[in-house]
Amino acid sequence: MRIGIGYDSHRLVSGRRLIIGGVEIDYEKGLLGHSDADVLVHAIIDALLGAAGLNDIGTHFPDKDNTWKDASSLKLLKITVEFISKKGLSIDWIDSIIIIEKPKIAPYIEAMKLNLSTVLSISKDRINIKAKTNEGMGFIGRGEGIVAQAVCLLIEKFVPNNE
Repeated sequence: MRIGIGYDSHRLVSGRRLIIGGVEIDYEKGLLGHSDADVLVHAIIDALLGAAGLNDIGTHFPDKDNTWKDASSLKLLKITVEFISKKGLSIDWIDSIIIIEKPKIAPYIEAMKLNLSTVLSISKDRINIKAKTNEGMGFIGRGEGIVAQAVCLLIEKFVPNNE
């Protein structure tokens, strides 16, 4: 059994789509980043990579590599699942939190869980997503950015041969 933790933050800016958990949310601003800047998926990727001992998202999907320019973060997540599977690990549980002042995202959480469960090949009841505000404090409270955190539990499917 392995546990990983992930964190991500992105600035909110005009002229970008707001995509969280693979769901496009109707809002006047979106997240600034090299890929689609899906803050939730990035935090989950980092949690998975950490639990598998595979460094972090920047190691595998560097922002200097145009391969990942405007890429769907769900595509990055799919590749990450392949990395951890090759290490003989499978996903047992994801718990996550999105810290966002606005827009309210509770209506989108079930769609996010569906997107994630499809890519992760686990049931929706093994994914938890919480949404919180920052009570008007700091850069999140001022509507300048969004933060996401995730924790995952991986279990060993088999012991891989020395690679």
